[in-house]
Amino acid sequence: MITAKARAVDGPDKPFRAAEIKRRDLDSQDVLIEIKFAGICHSDIHTAHGEWGPVNYPLVPGHEIAGIVTDVGPGVTRYKIGDRVGVGCMVDSCGECENCRKGEEQYCLKGNVPTYAGVDKYGEPTQGGYSTHIVVTEDFVVRIPDSIELDVAAPLLCAGITTYSPLNHWGASPGKKVAVVGLGGLGHMAVKIAHAMGAEVTVLSQSLKKKEDGLQFGASDYYATSDPETFTKLAGSFDLIINTVSASIDISSYLSLLKLDGTLVNVGAPAEPLAVNVFSLIGHRRSFAGSMIGGIRETQEMLDFCGKHNIVPQIEVISADEIDEAYKRVLASDVKYRFVIDTSTI
Repeated sequence: MITAKARAVDGPDKPFRAAEIKRRDLDSQDVLIEIKFAGICHSDIHTAHGEWGPVNYPLVPGHEIAGIVTDVGPGVTRYKIGDRVGVGCMVDSCGECENCRKGEEQYCLKGNVPTYAGVDKYGEPTQGGYSTHIVVTEDFVVRIPDSIELDVAAPLLCAGITTYSPLNHWGASPGKKVAVVGLGGLGHMAVKIAHAMGAEVTVLSQSLKKKEDGLQFGASDYYATSDPETFTKLAGSFDLIINTVSASIDISSYLSLLKLDGTLVNVGAPAEPLAVNVFSLIGHRRSFAGSMIGGIRETQEMLDFCGKHNIVPQIEVISADEIDEAYKRVLASDVKYRFVIDTSTI
């Protein structure tokens, strides 16, 4: 077994502490990664706080992982020692179901294995990227382009693919009008990616305090949703709306902003159910959809796209001792736009 240093939490109201965890010895197809940076995702906070269901504590969160290959199993063919690689929100799946065969492992019919708070095929709990090392089968490792530094690469493994996948699936492209709800860790990536895809992008945020940033990221327009006139002025305007916020909002009001056959896609995941007025859907054949990360093939496609178009998140690098404070700041919307842990400080 391989011993890794980590930061773990022991309960929903407990602070992070220094810990040691065991990583399995390498099987034939396994890759050992020395983690250099790990992003902090809102999902980490929901899980650490026990808001999405029972958690097997102690928990090491983190599914935005960037690092260097330091060892490989004898059957590994895709990676070698020294490669710059990443790991996202899942580390395995059945590989046999219809969805896995399509390259949509995130929708594995038997359930994919999450990077943390899951159980792997050996029956052991998975622990995430707030650690110095991780062992992952090569099929769930992606290559980070040389043009992207490792610290800014880390959030692409969740925030990047979570927004790229629905933009790609629903065809953000020249001539399409896309709205992004929220300009946080997910939202700012959605703006950058949609703009690079050629779509006309509008940000819908509670206030105008981040308007300058939104326009710099590629948005053409920026509106405050706290102003009721916004919903009157923009009614029937958009082909696609990406809702990135993890709080309860009036979905029906946002559905009214869609054109005929438009789609609102939820990628934010609030703990509470969202109510929908069905007349907001049937009046203009609108759709309310959801999207969850992306498959491994699409994640690699996203990284290559971001490398080609020089798309990286705005980050604040922190030490491992600052995780608890970072969580508080995320909940207070006091981050521009993603915290990334320098794992050398663990």
